[in-house]
Amino acid sequence: MENQGKTFLCISNFFKGNAFITQLKKQGNRVFLITSEKLKDKPWAFEYIDEIFYMPGQDLDWDLNLLLKGVGGLMKSHKIESIISLDDYDVEKATFLRENLRISGMGQTTGRYFRDKLAMRVKAKESGIKVPAFSSLFHDDDINHFADNVAAPWVLKPRSEASANGIIKVHDKDSLWKHIHELGENRLYYLVEQFKPGDVYHADGLQLEGKNLFCCVSRYLATPMEISQGGGIFRSANIQYNSNDDKAIKKANSEIMKAFGMKSGATHTEFIKCKEDGEIYFLETSSRVGGAHLAEMVEAASGINLWEEWAKIEDCQAKNSKYNLPKVSKDYAGIVLTLANVEHPDLSSFDDDEVYFRVPLEYHAGLIVKSKKQERVLELLDNYAARLSDGISTVADAPELKKFH
Repeated sequence: MENQGKTFLCISNFFKGNAFITQLKKQGNRVFLITSEKLKDKPWAFEYIDEIFYMPGQDLDWDLNLLLKGVGGLMKSHKIESIISLDDYDVEKATFLRENLRISGMGQTTGRYFRDKLAMRVKAKESGIKVPAFSSLFHDDDINHFADNVAAPWVLKPRSEASANGIIKVHDKDSLWKHIHELGENRLYYLVEQFKPGDVYHADGLQLEGKNLFCCVSRYLATPMEISQGGGIFRSANIQYNSNDDKAIKKANSEIMKAFGMKSGATHTEFIKCKEDGEIYFLETSSRVGGAHLAEMVEAASGINLWEEWAKIEDCQAKNSKYNLPKVSKDYAGIVLTLANVEHPDLSSFDDDEVYFRVPLEYHAGLIVKSKKQERVLELLDNYAARLSDGISTVADAPELKKFH
């Protein structure tokens, strides 16, 4: 009986996860999707979805009680075995539903470690994991103590935004307090953290029953924060296999997953290697596949499709069957991605044999390249970034595009 098809409820307020949904359905399961009314016209994998439901609002403003009552109504005739959040902003929704409906999976306490940047830092620090100096904005004396004892610059960070959205960089105590006063009562939803210059890495992995099955370590050549603060061209590439940084970040990633109680699924975690002391510091994590088409970059390098393998893990968990990770390749890959000044930029001149994937987003220009040699990947990314800067890239927000996701 356990290997018969199960019923999965997927939640996404952003258009993503078609590969996950498709794979779940191919495993013989019933798949429901809840998304925003504003995404009704997106090209969801409708042929692999048994039924789709639309919620008013987007991002954080869904009515959770309305959501609960709707899912409760669905459960009258369908036994839901698993609830899956496909994006950062859906973690709270999924944990809320699991807790109320007593469905197995990540609960609200653990979920905070993968959404709330303050909860992440407190837990990491308590677990002996290096984090930049930080403070909540609850108590004035704590803020003053931080400002008087931790060297600037600092960053004010929203506790629950994804990626680098909403980050404010400040250079002195007066400016810090000015921004805090401007936040008003919303200061509760922010933290302040020391800005540590250095290289930022991301570890994209798969977990099963508390053990790390797969991890690909990459370095941002232009970070999400740099892009959000000043525009420019986003780039990332996986790093040298078995290098000191590769080993150190994989070790730190495993420590984070253990400390935070991550059991099974996909994860995207960011670290910084500080230029001042060479140490690896934890920045943030999430219980999802990385955005900005990093999943395709990871697949180009490793042969592992994170969305599909995550779906297989969830399927095996629901059916109490054994999961086997496919063979992992050790190639090199990188991505270059920017907002474009036209809806569909012409990238036909980017025709090198190493081009693996062309990003299909409106008002974006992006390519993923793949090679046996890391040097070739980095060479192409530099070349492509320079060419995109000349006439295609834009720093202005294109229509309805607010962030890389």
